Amino acid sequence: MDNESQYSGYSYKSSHSRSSRKHRDRRDRHRSKSRDGSSRGDKSVTIQAPGEPLLDTESTRGDDRDDNWGETTTVQTGTSEHSVSNEDLTRVSKELEESSPLECRRFLGPALGAVLGLFALVTPLAFLALPQLLWRESLEPCGTPCEGLYVSLAFKLLVLLISTWALFLRPPGATLPRLYVFRCLLLALVFLFVASYWLFYGVRVLEPRERDYRGIVGYAASLVDALLFIQYLALVLLEVRHLQPAFCLKMVRTTDGASHFYNVGHLSIQRAAVWVLDQYYSDFPVYNPALLNLPKSILSKKTSGFKVYTLGEENSTNNSTGQSRAMIAAAARRRDNSHNEYYYEEAEMERRVRKRKARLVVAVEEAFTHIKRLQDDEPAASSPKHPREVMDPREAAQAIFAPMARAMQKYLRTTRQQPYHSMESIINHLQFCITHNMTPMAFLERYLSPGPTMQYQRENGRGRQWTLVSEEPVTSALRPGLVFSLRRLDFSLVVTVAPLPFLHLGEEFIDPKSHKFVMRLQSETSV
Repeated sequence: MDNESQYSGYSYKSSHSRSSRKHRDRRDRHRSKSRDGSSRGDKSVTIQAPGEPLLDTESTRGDDRDDNWGETTTVQTGTSEHSVSNEDLTRVSKELEESSPLECRRFLGPALGAVLGLFALVTPLAFLALPQLLWRESLEPCGTPCEGLYVSLAFKLLVLLISTWALFLRPPGATLPRLYVFRCLLLALVFLFVASYWLFYGVRVLEPRERDYRGIVGYAASLVDALLFIQYLALVLLEVRHLQPAFCLKMVRTTDGASHFYNVGHLSIQRAAVWVLDQYYSDFPVYNPALLNLPKSILSKKTSGFKVYTLGEENSTNNSTGQSRAMIAAAARRRDNSHNEYYYEEAEMERRVRKRKARLVVAVEEAFTHIKRLQDDEPAASSPKHPREVMDPREAAQAIFAPMARAMQKYLRTTRQQPYHSMESIINHLQFCITHNMTPMAFLERYLSPGPTMQYQRENGRGRQWTLVSEEPVTSALRPGLVFSLRRLDFSLVVTVAPLPFLHLGEEFIDPKSHKFVMRLQSETSV
């Protein structure tokens, strides 16, 4: 038996040495492939150049590194060609949105409305100008009454022009999947009125060459009055009707469960979707898929199992069987400690974030002490012992960014914010803070607390592509119990409609003279 145990020890050592040699050979092959660039699945994590994210998204996998991990360390991870993560989905969605061309229908509706509105405004002037151009000699003279109508008509057209510009000629904030019913109704009504007036004008004025010019002026003034009434109707339907709250919308993000409640009025489903999206970009925190990953200890946890081998003679069979049964029973009675591991992982993560935050705050405070704003009356002379160099805000930001770069890098990596902050954006924000005399805490406000989604949108972005999913037609009005969702490639927003409660307010009168009190004295009272 001693020989067998010694042989098993040697075999273990030899197998361990063989496995270590295989591991070293595999590691050397990976290094050579990474140098040659021939391996497709390997990725390196380094600090990116300006204009790119400060850290690659793959760096979120290295959270278990110590605090002395250097910036120039290269970590190689083998990934499958067909694996897709949340970060990959987010990156693909951004590329699709940036590459999507502008749709012509975004400007088709406003252009059509502008042409129809211009035609309606020019029509009364055409009614007055055509008789003067075609049969001016045969027109009956119109004195003071026509001049009063001219003044009234001019002011009405001016009011109509200003109201049309303020109500209709606005850049659209979104493209709707279906036509806006009220807007189409108003455009059809304007077209019907103008066409009817032109038809009547052609039959009653142009064809018989009407000589009563005062009646023609009154006819044009009546058209302007009708257009003003249509303008009032448009104001009520488009701007006033939905101001009274009628429904409560609950919007939930499907990935992390972030939710908000909003009160809206009587809107269609598509207009309510546009309204909640506007609120989403300003109220919801930015969606970070890296924060959705569970701790590795929980994801990689395996159920423990036992393999029992019976070796030796028959007399030792009973003892080994009893021991194996006891071990299996103990493993079965052991409680699952996944919640404890998750608790300690969260506590450790919070501790690391607090430590990195403290280091970042100290580094930024020290970096800000190295610069001073030069006053207009202060000389810029420098001595040999204390050289002073006058810099613009950009140069000053680049100069003080170097001392805080390492602490900023580690903090963003720990809090998984590196996809949203590039080196160039940090320097630009630092330049902005220096220019406006902001404190270090004002500079750190963007990084210490997650901001809304609008804060991380690119300035030259072409907008976001959303898909409205609803069981009801999107042009139908909101109703209690309705559910619709707004989908993107990586997450969705589920909106539930609930009615606002009807409030019954009563009244109770209290006589001011009824407020009377008496003193209750007791033997123990100190009064």
